[in-house]
Parts: sequence; C-alpha cells; structure tokens
Amino acid sequence: MPAMAIRAFTATSALGRGLDAHRAALRARRGGLRPNDFGTARLECWIGRVDGLEDSPLPASWWKWECRNNRLAWLALQQDGLLTATQAAVAKYGAERVAVVIGTSTSSIGATEDAYAHLVPDSDGTPAFPPELRRAIVHTVHSPGDFVQAATGARGPCITVATACSSSAKVFAQAARLIEAGVVDAAIVGGVDTLCGSVLFGFNSLQLVSKNPCRPFDATRDGLSLGEAGGFALVERAVDGEPGLQLRGYGESSDAHHMSAPHPEGLGAQLAMRQALARGGIDAADVGYLNLHGTATPANDRAESLAVKAVFPDTLHASSTKAYTGHTLGAAGIVESVIALLALESGELPGTLGSTSPDAVCGPQIRFDDATHPIDYAMNNSFGFGGNNCSLLFGRVDA
Repeated sequence: MPAMAIRAFTATSALGRGLDAHRAALRARRGGLRPNDFGTARLECWIGRVDGLEDSPLPASWWKWECRNNRLAWLALQQDGLLTATQAAVAKYGAERVAVVIGTSTSSIGATEDAYAHLVPDSDGTPAFPPELRRAIVHTVHSPGDFVQAATGARGPCITVATACSSSAKVFAQAARLIEAGVVDAAIVGGVDTLCGSVLFGFNSLQLVSKNPCRPFDATRDGLSLGEAGGFALVERAVDGEPGLQLRGYGESSDAHHMSAPHPEGLGAQLAMRQALARGGIDAADVGYLNLHGTATPANDRAESLAVKAVFPDTLHASSTKAYTGHTLGAAGIVESVIALLALESGELPGTLGSTSPDAVCGPQIRFDDATHPIDYAMNNSFGFGGNNCSLLFGRVDA
C-alpha cells in the first residue's frame, strides 16, 4: 500500500492530556488506574478515569452535542497541535477533501442512560426524556463523528466505525482506503469512549472485570480494568523520502468464532498481523515493538500469546499498556497506536505494568520490563468482540 504520513497525533487518557503526559507516565512506569469512583452505583474495581471532564463543558454554541463523550473529544482535539494541523489540511485541500473517520464502541450512551434515569411526563402524560436531553444526535453512535466534523470544519465523508474494541484502529485502514481511492486527500482519524454504567456492569456481567488493577499476561490475571480516552491523528499520503512517522500497513480479519471470546488459537489475530506485514512489504523480524491488545482476561491473553509466537521471532519486544490506561474500548486502537508511535519516535519501548509472573503460554516476545533501543517499525493490535481484529504497522523515515 502507499505509505500514509502521520502529520499530527495525540491522546488524552487516565495518564493525562497530550503526548508529554503519556511520555512521562510511561517513562516513570506510573499507571493511571484508581479505585472506581465513577457514578452513583459503584462496582468494586479499578478504572482509568480522565480528570476534569465534569468541569469542562462544551462551548455554548455546541450545546446540541453536550455530553461526557464529546467533552472528552474536544479536550483531546485541543492537544499537541492537532487542530492547527487539521486547519492547515482544510486550507490546503479544501474542506470537502478532508474526511472524518471516528471509532467508538458506546459513543455517548452515558447521556442516554442519564435520560432514561430522569424521565419526565410528556404533554400526554407518557414518560419522556427531560427537555435538556432531547437532542437526537447525542443518542446515536454517530455523535462523536458528527461533533468532530463540526469542531474541525472538515466536510468530507464522515464515517463512524463501531466494531467494539478494534474500532479506532480500523479507522486508519478506512482512511488509507479513502485516500488511496482518491476520494479524499487527508483524514482526521481517532476514537472516543467514556465510562458509563452500561460498560462497567455489562463487562462485569460477562465476569471479565477484575476487582484489582489488571495484570496483562500474568499467570494470576483475573480480568480487565476499564477506562476512558480520546485520541486523534491526521493522515495524508506520504511524500517519497520525506522524514516522519507513517502508516505502512494494516490487516483486518474476523474470527466468526464466538460473540465475545477470541479464537482459542488466535487464528484471526495471526491473519491480521500477517496482512499488515504483507501490506508494508516487510518481514516479521523487522518489527521492533508491538503494542498488544492484552486485556488481562484469561482467554484474550492466551490466544494473543499463541498468535504472536506463530508470527514473530523471539527478538520482538511486545507489551500491553492497558494497566496504564485501562481498557478504553472503542478508543483503545488510537490510544495504543499513539503509544506505538511514541516508541517508534524515541526508541523507548514500554513493558507491561503490574505483571510479574508470565503465563506459561507466553513466548519470549512478551516483555514485562522496559527497553530502550532504536526501532524502524512498530505495530499495534486491537481485537474486538466477535473476533473483529485489526493490526496496524507504523514506520519511521529518517532525514
């Protein structure tokens, strides 16, 4: 595939706002998880919560998009020059030639939960949403994409990708296809998901939530920790020889094995990783860092371990960073792609926080300790319910 330049990128998560906050936390091995303090009915668990959302309403002119999810989107958009880069792309190509491709799993369902919790009698006496929550766009999966388009001024195709936890990884693949096909010249990609009751109690009903901070790939792991995050990147066709970070390949697959469990041998994950390598035209041995999906659930980590061993040599440094941020669902793809891009940029390769005793199924590729050395390629894995898998390959071109 033609290389796609990453012109700007950012993330906001429990680690803080923007790239510097994430760099500092990863270097210090300082996680962002805390005992659950979200909502009125509180599940016993640890969460990755973004501070300050309650005190950061949207500008009054954007009242129809007002909700926790879009507050986080706006907060993330304002970091690391993302909006400036977007404005430059709109000026260069025209607003209709800049797409918005946003991944989400639950969108602004927290606002919908709130609306149902505070029903009021309508004019005919039937229960209805309170007036301040009768804003249709907030109650759809397209809420964050519609908001980002309004906030950035981009007027090209506006697409929502909702494939559970692979959503904001697959946005890169969608953007690459739009650009390669000539539909647009640039794309704002990203993802946003915020904490809500449906997420916390829904995952707990599947017996997937740990009462303790998650421990990816540890022999004693017993479940995930949930989080919230938002992140974005500006993508356009790369210029030959131009230095910078690039999207070099992607792979997508669907296990069709089970509604919520991965294929036990990670066959779909293997396929996604091999496709990304093939599109990038490189060997598995060329990849220096892999950010694993690594949810700390027994089934996911086992399947991903087997897939990684089947594809990569022992020299790979692979880790999960979900003990830093929590599992941010539809935002996991973008946040963990940002971490992979930071590793590619600096050669600082994060380990797996909080894990001490590797599961016997883990190969030597899965590392708990940090490392530092230059790398030319980094990959990110994001896998969703139903075995909806996406692997992204990023590269670096030096001056």
